[in-house]
Amino acid sequence: MKLESLYRKAVEIGIANDLRGKNEINTILKEEKEKHKKIEKEEAEYYDRDRLFNPFSDTRILNGDPDTEIKKIMVGIDMQVGELLLAHLLNKDSDQRINLVVSHHPEGLALAQLYEVMKLQADLLANYGITISVAEQLMGKRISEVERRLMPLNHTRTVDVARILGIPMMCIHTPADNCVTSLLKKTFEKEKPYRLKDLLQILKGFPEYKKSAKLQVPPKIVSGTESSKCGKIYVDMTGGTEGSKEIFEKYVNSGVSTLVSMHLSEEHLENAKKASLNVIIAGHIASDVLGLNLLFDELEKEEKLEFVCVSGFERIRR
Repeated sequence: MKLESLYRKAVEIGIANDLRGKNEINTILKEEKEKHKKIEKEEAEYYDRDRLFNPFSDTRILNGDPDTEIKKIMVGIDMQVGELLLAHLLNKDSDQRINLVVSHHPEGLALAQLYEVMKLQADLLANYGITISVAEQLMGKRISEVERRLMPLNHTRTVDVARILGIPMMCIHTPADNCVTSLLKKTFEKEKPYRLKDLLQILKGFPEYKKSAKLQVPPKIVSGTESSKCGKIYVDMTGGTEGSKEIFEKYVNSGVSTLVSMHLSEEHLENAKKASLNVIIAGHIASDVLGLNLLFDELEKEEKLEFVCVSGFERIRR
């Protein structure tokens, strides 16, 4: 499988699992194409043309020839300088080269524009009955905050090393997060857990969460008790990073009783508790691993790939 094909297929899988629906994605891409047509000549050289087919700003080829044939991939949740040096060392001694390094968390230009994908969250909130204008305004404030936080980072540090070592590199973030969000939402709708303890048991039925529990990082109730009733469940695992700190009362007003999230800051959690919202932290790395595995399952329907698993990732096929 060529790198370009792998990249575009990952985007397609992300779109297929996006809870906004294909019509909304098509509208976003259509608007982007209209915007591109109106770009002034002097601005055209700065435009990221991947936006014309890829609605996920945090998923990009970061280094390498798109025509590179990919057979063996080193995959991890965070792939930085150390992991790239490991790939370089393995390639010196291995008969079959690692053709690609895949990071789940974004690096390079994908990290620089991570905040853009957060707009996804407003549409998901609207699907749960929160007024879209309220969701957009709350998310707009948070998006600006994240954008400012990203501005001073050294975005290209890791990608520069990949370039010097001649290692193709890409990151797959929101498409994988969409996969785990979609699966958990469908699972909870099918299984209908009654109490939070039942929801925990469902999570622990997934091998990724089971392994994490063995490593002493199990899914955990951080607001509510095991006997608390689940009620309406909202799965918050996609959209770049944590959303608005002020959204939790809106969840409750829209009928949501339980939030299932990858992670939550202390400030977010305190606000959730004030709103009397049940919260389960499924686990950050375990959720990321599950999302990547689901995405790779779809990718491998076309062609089997070899995986070298590092930085928290384990390839578990279904």
